[in-house]
Amino acid sequence: MSHFDTTDKKIHQGRNIKRFREMLGIKQEALACDLGEEWTQKRVSLLEQKETIDTDILAQVASIFKIPVEAIENLDDDMAIHIITNTFNIEKNDGCVAGSNRDLNSMSTVSPIEEIRQLHQEKIVLYERMLKEKDEMIARLELLCKEK
Repeated sequence: MSHFDTTDKKIHQGRNIKRFREMLGIKQEALACDLGEEWTQKRVSLLEQKETIDTDILAQVASIFKIPVEAIENLDDDMAIHIITNTFNIEKNDGCVAGSNRDLNSMSTVSPIEEIRQLHQEKIVLYERMLKEKDEMIARLELLCKEK
């Protein structure tokens, strides 16, 4: 049983699919690839605009995303934060999600917090490099000024 009361709220299932897809870093083309040959990026886009979606398609999308169907059926703005922080890790993918022939062990699973830490570290390295380049430019300018 869920800790959230969704009886009074209107749930837009297509928008929820889009939210999960974007949180997982999956492009519409990759989702279309995993849904089958008859699916295209345009059809996924139209699916994400629908308020209610057939149960079979919901189950297939949930399986691809590796989340419970109920997450798509019941996600509202209040629940989004809860699900994001407590349910799953983000997988880095460069093509189809489930339908690829790649070794599943080669996919890296990174938590959102770890990804933020990594971005912060990259930002620090970039900032330090910029400071070093600035110091080198000042030294060159001082050298040019002394020569004149």
